[in-house]
Order: sequence, then C-alpha cells, then structure tokens
Amino acid sequence: MAKGESPLKQFEIQPIVDINFLGFDISFTNSALWMTITTAFILIFFTVPFLKAKKTNSVSDLYPTRMQVAAELGFNFINSLLADTVGKEGKKYFPLVFTLFMFILFGNLFGMIPYSFTFTSHIIVTLALAMGVFIFVTVLGFVKHGVKFFSFFVIPGLPVYMLPLLIPIEIISYLSRPISLSVRLFANMLAGHTLLKVFAGFVSALGFFGILPLVFIIALTGLEILIAFLQAYVFAILTCIYLNDALNLHH
Repeated sequence: MAKGESPLKQFEIQPIVDINFLGFDISFTNSALWMTITTAFILIFFTVPFLKAKKTNSVSDLYPTRMQVAAELGFNFINSLLADTVGKEGKKYFPLVFTLFMFILFGNLFGMIPYSFTFTSHIIVTLALAMGVFIFVTVLGFVKHGVKFFSFFVIPGLPVYMLPLLIPIEIISYLSRPISLSVRLFANMLAGHTLLKVFAGFVSALGFFGILPLVFIIALTGLEILIAFLQAYVFAILTCIYLNDALNLHH
C-alpha cells in the first residue's frame, strides 16, 4: 500500500471503456470486467471437461478428470442442499441456486488475486442479487398459492388479539430479507479485504519488523478464503430457505 493511500481505494470503481447512452453513463468498469471474467471462467470450468470427454469417447474417459470431479462435487453439493432444504420440488430451481452459489464463490475467490477487483464487496452488486432472489420467490409464492400466500405472515396458533401487533412485524421481517442478505455478503468481503490492506501497509512500513504483520496476513488470507466459501454457502442456503417458504408456506 502506497504511503497515504486509503485501504478503501481498492474498492473504487474505475471506468475502462467510457460509454454514454441517451445521457446515461453505462461505462464498462473494472467491476463489470471481473464479473465477465468470473462468468466466463464458470462457463469454461463446467462445460469444457464434459464436452472434451464426449468428443473423444475413449476408454480413458471412464475415469473422470480432476476438473470433472470438482464440477460434479459442486453439482452434488447444491443438489443435496436443495433436497435437504426444499425437497423434491426444489430440484427444478437447481439452476438458480447453483448459478448464484458459483457466481458469488468465484467472485469472492478472484477478489483474493492481487490487483483484481472484488465486485461482491459492493452493496449495489449484492443488493441486485438479493433483490432478484426476493422478487423471484415472492412472485413464485403468489403464483403457487394466490392470496393464500398472505397466510405466511400469520403464525399458526397465534391468538387473534396478537395478530395486529405481530403481522406488521412479520411483514417488516420479510421485506428486510434482501437487505440482510446483501449486507451480510458485502460487509464480510469489505471488512476482510480492508484488514488485509491495512496489515500489508504495516509490513511495508515496518520493514524487518513487519514479520508479525506478515504472519497475520498469511493467517488472514486463509481466513478470507474460508469466508469466501462460507458467504457463498450462506447466500445459497438462505435462497433455498426462501424458496421453501414460498413453496410450502413454512415459518
């Protein structure tokens, strides 16, 4: 970290290609670049190994490659997550949960690469993902149950005189879902990367005596990688829970 440089500078969105359309700034930025790289990597990672095996059709293809094993682990993980949380009816929503999980996971991991950009550290990105999930499950609930979906806000067995008090609380709690979902991911990635930058500044400033901060950086980097997986998992499992609520009207 350069002297006097803010640890938050790494989160600045910089335009790469300036684009102005009808008075709106839709420039291609470093955030858009790394989202594109992440998407391209996921597509390559989950298609190339299987396409190659299908074309060659040799005896060696009976044994999966490391990339195939890793891809199948990802598929099985999300498939079991949906089965355990939503049930058999949740399988049709596998593409949604799988895409969200992989996009967030690799976005978090790519953000660990020096001089890259962590787009999941921006609230506008995480809020867009969370709002997409929220709108989808809400529409799904109304399509499946109609006006009966409003019964989700009524706790079973609750005395009638308590309804005017608790129903607004349930509604507020439901409407706050996209906020909590987005802030959790954004805040964790922002805080972790900021700490890494701060300790890196100590290492460069202290010279030989920067060994201790260096040890902290190594430990913190390992923790950040764990958090990258954990936050993708939390986002995916909460999406599954919201799907289950919309499909089964469970509290």
